[in-house]
Amino acid sequence: MIDTATLQLLGLRVGEPIRFRKGESGRWFAGKMSGVAVDGSITIYDANGAARSLRPERVEVRRPGGRGRLTWQTVSDVAITWEQLQLW
Repeated sequence: MIDTATLQLLGLRVGEPIRFRKGESGRWFAGKMSGVAVDGSITIYDANGAARSLRPERVEVRRPGGRGRLTWQTVSDVAITWEQLQLW
């Protein structure tokens, strides 16, 4: 079961562009955010429409960096930052 409400709690959006690697090295592949699975993995769709579930540290989204420029950041880092902002 995929939980899209959890994405919003983590500061992510359904359909948001992402990138991921199949292994530790190699080229990046583009995809779209879909949801969070029960086991905590991120469910995405690649460019061919195939669904994949990957650990949050293997998926990257674009967010403003220190100087406001968009940079690729791991979902695990974005989720931690988002939770901390809500506490304040």
